[in-house]
Amino acid sequence: MIKFKNYVKAESLEEAYNLNQKKSSVIGAGMMWLKVQSRIKMTLVDLSGLGLDGIEETDEEFVIGAMCTLRQLEIHEGLNEYFPGLFKECTRSIVGVQFRNGATAGGSIFGRFGFSDILTCMLALDTYVELYKGGIIPLEEFCRQKFNRDILVRIRIKKDGRRALYASSRMTKTDFPLIACCVSATDETYYVSVGARPGKAELTVIKRKEASGLKELAELAADHFHYGTNQRGSGEYRKHLTEVYVKRLFMALEREEG
Repeated sequence: MIKFKNYVKAESLEEAYNLNQKKSSVIGAGMMWLKVQSRIKMTLVDLSGLGLDGIEETDEEFVIGAMCTLRQLEIHEGLNEYFPGLFKECTRSIVGVQFRNGATAGGSIFGRFGFSDILTCMLALDTYVELYKGGIIPLEEFCRQKFNRDILVRIRIKKDGRRALYASSRMTKTDFPLIACCVSATDETYYVSVGARPGKAELTVIKRKEASGLKELAELAADHFHYGTNQRGSGEYRKHLTEVYVKRLFMALEREEG
């Protein structure tokens, strides 16, 4: 169990940022994974008083506060209307509703966990992160960065017209995913994100004209990723699952196109 000597409910992002520059400080989001660790830290910095717990929809984008819960993503009418079923699918196997009422979108994205369904899903969309000092950058670029002590403020998903679907394989219903795949599409391009390889999610971009059929496109996409072995499965098995799930998602997107 993690223990803290001090608790500070930040009154501003500047205060939270300054406190977080000490290695002995921790930003507290949903605390769902952090609390199972066994260590002692000096200061817990709470962002819950900064108004970052909502989802705003504009004509151009969805703006998701870092303290927005996974349950809010799951049931948000605007997200589910623009991306039918996507966020319900990528969140439904994350432990349970009580857990999703505590876990936050910011914690899922900033942690860049290998098992993250949320990171895998958002990476296939036109997604940007808004950092307090680092500004607004593409999520793909953020995933490649080394961990630092900046603060994730908001997640921005652009309405660029792409359609998206999500799928994952688990040994049991609420277990971490064995493999996680999200595919989005425009008229000419597929965006394929694969997580739980078991490394963090990565993105590849495939042009439809690069292969003559969906099976070949799925194999081409799967070849872009490195797969590792752990107690849940081998790298070879994960690659096979990726080919299968990506092909299924390609087929489902084509059916939606008519």
